[in-house]
Amino acid sequence: MQELRINQQIRVKECRLIDDKGNNLGIVPIEEALRIAEDRNLDLVEISPKANPPVCKIMDYGKYKFEQKKKEKEAKKKQRAHMQHVKEMKFGLKIEKHDYETKVKHIREFLEDGDKVKVIIMFRGRENVHPEIGQQLAERIIEDVKEVGKVEKQPKKEGRNMIFTLVPLKNK
Repeated sequence: MQELRINQQIRVKECRLIDDKGNNLGIVPIEEALRIAEDRNLDLVEISPKANPPVCKIMDYGKYKFEQKKKEKEAKKKQRAHMQHVKEMKFGLKIEKHDYETKVKHIREFLEDGDKVKVIIMFRGRENVHPEIGQQLAERIIEDVKEVGKVEKQPKKEGRNMIFTLVPLKNK
């Protein structure tokens, strides 16, 4: 729907007029439509310029534009709420029991909130020679969060890190 404020440079002589309450006033000369809009302290807006005769509506154009912006803002907010974020959690190979439990608890919370989690297991120094220890840690993490998430990308060693991704389960 294309809206254009009708000003004094009008090419057509008449239009189909709809008032501010949505009632069809029929085909009216443009001068009379402008006068009616002016009497009500509202604007005359061309809704459908290609119709024969064009369709015009009496409305508060400023209020209409404000409401349109408000609707767009709400739509963006709802769209943002449905977006899935990627959270990141880093583990070292020599992680203590309590630290491990805390990090796994955070991963569970992220998955319950509907976010993806990228888990990074870091290898330092000579730990790099023992990727099987990192694989065991990865399997332990996957096992501990299997009720709320599943593996999207399998654990893979890339340089000094082992990386894998967890996604939330669909059934909520």
